Amino acid sequence: MTQSLTLHKDLRQNHRKLTRARQAVLAIVTDAQRHLTPAEIYRKAKIKYPHLGLTTVYRTLDLLAELGYIQRVHAVEGCHSYAPTAQTHGHHLVCATCGRAEEFTDCDLESLIQSLQVRTGFEINVHMLELMGRCPDCRAPARARKRKTPRGKA
Repeated sequence: MTQSLTLHKDLRQNHRKLTRARQAVLAIVTDAQRHLTPAEIYRKAKIKYPHLGLTTVYRTLDLLAELGYIQRVHAVEGCHSYAPTAQTHGHHLVCATCGRAEEFTDCDLESLIQSLQVRTGFEINVHMLELMGRCPDCRAPARARKRKTPRGKA
């Protein structure tokens, strides 16, 4: 079943429609090569569907995230971007300086998840992990400054 048909079915079960605006937003996020902010999604989706409003984009992103079609990637200062949900868990490295977000696939959380399920009674079927720090590009200027500082002076 295609993603569009699955989404259509899920929306109908939630008493919602698969509008052209929702299709445009989903297409932009799933076709993107990187995480996109709501403003970027709006600009790109408006080309596909000129009647699109920014409020509709935010509502659609919230709905698609709630249904599991996309995932919200948090960044510094409360900003966030969106990426397609490729699997039942998502892992991201987020640069606190420039906001760059990269996915990574390494996941050694299964024993922690199993332990939490036993201890809490929760059934965990999705997990997301975001690690924040500074990307190599943002760290490079700081490393260059450190090399220029004479020894003993910081």
